[in-house]
Amino acid sequence: MCGCMHSTQDQAVDLGGDPSPPAAPTSTSAPRKMPKSISISKQLASIKALRKGSDLEKAMATVALIFRNSSDPDGRLEKATAKNLLQTQFRNFTEGQETKPKYKDLLSELDEHVENKLDFEDFMILLLSVTVMSDLLQNIWNVKVTK
Repeated sequence: MCGCMHSTQDQAVDLGGDPSPPAAPTSTSAPRKMPKSISISKQLASIKALRKGSDLEKAMATVALIFRNSSDPDGRLEKATAKNLLQTQFRNFTEGQETKPKYKDLLSELDEHVENKLDFEDFMILLLSVTVMSDLLQNIWNVKVTK
């Protein structure tokens, strides 16, 4: 897409493993994988920069961690895995969209994506597109925000 790269800052994450892990080169395009057995909330809690982070920062970090936990070692997500994440992790946004032309077009575009995998940017665009067309977004806009 636009060639955006993952954050160039590498967050040090201490998960109670080996106290002195071997130094390994890090790449902004190939994020390290955390063990899948560690919950997202524990992964978030381990990121020092997010301890005083805003709700929005934590929400974006959650998306990034879910993507990373589901992607291959090169930081790419299989199309089938992306669809599965939409159905399992984003179901309140996709609910009721299955018969709508815009949603069908979006999934068709995903199927026609030249590469068999999505990078983080493509995944974020997919989530944003589904969010914008969802019925849930209208419910969110109707939430009372003042007393």
